[in-house]
Amino acid sequence: MNELPWIEIISAVVVLAGGGGIAGLLVARRRRRAEDQGGGQATVERQPEVAVEPEVSPSPTREAPSPTREATVETPAPTAGRLVRLRDRLARSGSPLGARLLSVLSRDSLTEDDWDEIEEELLLADVGAGPTTELLEALRTKVRVLGVREPAAVRDLLRSELVALLDPALDRTLRTEPTTADDGTHLPAVTLVVGVNGTGKTTTVGKLARVLVADGRSVVLGAADTFRAAAADQLTTWGDRVGVPTVRSDREGADPASVAFEAVARGRDEKIDVVLVDTAGRLQNKAGLMDELGKIVRVSSKVAAPSEVLLVLDATTGQNGLSQARVFAEVAGVTGIVLTKLDGTAKGGIVVQVQRELGVPVKLIGLGEGSDDLAPFDVEEFVDGILG
Repeated sequence: MNELPWIEIISAVVVLAGGGGIAGLLVARRRRRAEDQGGGQATVERQPEVAVEPEVSPSPTREAPSPTREATVETPAPTAGRLVRLRDRLARSGSPLGARLLSVLSRDSLTEDDWDEIEEELLLADVGAGPTTELLEALRTKVRVLGVREPAAVRDLLRSELVALLDPALDRTLRTEPTTADDGTHLPAVTLVVGVNGTGKTTTVGKLARVLVADGRSVVLGAADTFRAAAADQLTTWGDRVGVPTVRSDREGADPASVAFEAVARGRDEKIDVVLVDTAGRLQNKAGLMDELGKIVRVSSKVAAPSEVLLVLDATTGQNGLSQARVFAEVAGVTGIVLTKLDGTAKGGIVVQVQRELGVPVKLIGLGEGSDDLAPFDVEEFVDGILG
């Protein structure tokens, strides 16, 4: 057997040390023989290179993975004029308080059957027995005395009566102004948001944060609904979209009052305008709910007492929603109502009934699923929407 020339041994060592492997060694040997046969000139065709698997160990030249892109902070739509834009959607929802009432009232002569039809429409819209009776008596009197029959005049008459029924004199402003303690400490405005799970409570907190950010307020969210697994994650997502921090517990079932306290304390320390606290919405045990909400109020008040307690109601639940409102009014001292889901099968009459029953104004309404579909409630805009 011929001995391998020393020059090939040295070449093999160099190739192997360079990481070329057996494939690289074969290529080097062929190139060397071709040079010998051609008088030192490389005359062989270039051989295809064999792909070599990269080493598993990290290489200093390997491109590092690109960092995760930060979530884009959105700019919420301004609240001015929101209800005007949403009014058209409300008008298209086919509210029982709209076209059908105007159609009946515009007839040449109104019989008892016609008045019964009007009463039925109002009751179906959840206006309630008491307010319906008042509205019917006022309409009967004015139609008889004034002899109103023209559609435009009938609409104006019905509009004025509905506006009066909704009581435009009620204070519907949100208390979102921070205050200063006697010792000069900054105190944020604290808003507790309460309501039964399923009414869109946590979503409403997120949308309310967008309303406040659009109005130039700084906000901190408190995820005090610690008994529903997805609530904190959902609220955090809403906050991240508009650059608002969320104070939350790192474990499910934590003490809601402690989360609320931390959120309010952060609002104080960072001189935040408003702290929004999302609370649990369980009604199975009224005593337990009372204890839990009472504790949240007591503990958070050690930093700053709540300036608003907003009750979220689903407008499509009708009388059931009113029952929920009574329970929370007894427990939490509700200062305002947020009425959601007024699109579709809107039972807009519950606005009248819940205000009458609780003596508490509707302050915000939601007319859709969009992020900016929550708007400050305006009586005249709302009535124009349901009349079409």
